[in-house]
Amino acid sequence: MSSRSSRSVWKASCTTKKNQQQTHTMTDEFRRKAKNFLLLDIETVAGYASYDELPERMQKLWDKKAATLRKGDETLSNNEYFYDRGAIYAEFGKIVCIAFGAFYWDENNEIAFKVRSFSNDDEVNLLLEFKALIEKYPAEQLILCAHNGREFDFPFLCRRMLIHGIEIPKALQITGKKPWEILHQDTMDLWKFGDYKSYTSLDLLAAVFDIPGSKNEMSGDQVTRVYYEENDLAKICRYCREDVVVLAQLYLRMHSFQPVQADNITRVE
Repeated sequence: MSSRSSRSVWKASCTTKKNQQQTHTMTDEFRRKAKNFLLLDIETVAGYASYDELPERMQKLWDKKAATLRKGDETLSNNEYFYDRGAIYAEFGKIVCIAFGAFYWDENNEIAFKVRSFSNDDEVNLLLEFKALIEKYPAEQLILCAHNGREFDFPFLCRRMLIHGIEIPKALQITGKKPWEILHQDTMDLWKFGDYKSYTSLDLLAAVFDIPGSKNEMSGDQVTRVYYEENDLAKICRYCREDVVVLAQLYLRMHSFQPVQADNITRVE
């Protein structure tokens, strides 16, 4: 073997060892982070079953908001528009389910994932239950992760807590903090790479990364209807939990880790 070939083999060997070492380091770092890492998703519905049930004062305020949102489109009545869009605004909607999950390693040292959910028609009790959960973790170490969490899940949770007079847990007290002071993560932000031109849905990213989707039983735009017309909160919770499973697999793929094997995913009713 020539000296040039020997040098090439030696360089390749060093590169391989370095890459293996980096992967091992990342895995150790990820394991440490996983101890205080929760992936979550919330499901929200319009605060009332119909526009007509809104207090008169809130009806007038919804009319103003709807007029701004419509931009001249009169396809839907105020009643229909409230039923269709009320769930995405904390002032007019409410949370009915919060699903959350965490990574762990099983007895074979294989990565696993467990997901469960809280749900309640009484939003106050639901929020208090979730607050008690995250306060079990050290606030300065807890990392919450959601898809579009920075613009939807995290602020929606905080706003609804304030509306009900519930003190926001320290881990969610992010108002006024600089971006680098906030530990929480958002897979939509991770996908943007600094590009702020468009919204990319969890469903689209799941398809791009060939991750099984969560829309088999229902989709997000049906939650209010399923809640008020079908009275099926359990169905909403199943959908919410599956969203968290998709989120978990997407998070792993975005960090160049292999997804959790299906047999290593536990769903708690």
